[in-house]
Amino acid sequence: MDALALAAVLVTGFVGSAEFGSAVLVHPVIRRLKTNDQLIMEKGLLKTFGRVMPVGMTAAAVLAIIIAIDDPNAWLVSAAISLGIALVVTIIGNVPINARTGRITKEAAPEGFIAMRRRWDVFQIVRASLQLLGFVLVAVGVVGFS
Repeated sequence: MDALALAAVLVTGFVGSAEFGSAVLVHPVIRRLKTNDQLIMEKGLLKTFGRVMPVGMTAAAVLAIIIAIDDPNAWLVSAAISLGIALVVTIIGNVPINARTGRITKEAAPEGFIAMRRRWDVFQIVRASLQLLGFVLVAVGVVGFS
């Protein structure tokens, strides 16, 4: 396995696992909190995930595309497509909602906050699933199953 393939496995594994874990393990707990506590949690996550994941998600998609071009097997091409779609979902779905959440300056959640975050949850489960799938496809494609 060359350095790019190893980087693709590591980056897609980290991003896919972190985002999928967030979607199915962290956010269900957040949804049970009181509305204003949800706001505090979401703003806090914007400061942690929001600093790392834009770079990680972009790197995952780019690395998957590079290794798919180098070895265009069905697994790697499918991984590149899955991670590319996940990035698009993130940009058109999650990012605008995150930006609105980040602009909330009051300590109390505004009207419509919960509905906005539930829309975010839908985008999150879609992108997280695509990212985890992308990781699995990268791993299988790099190992060379046919």
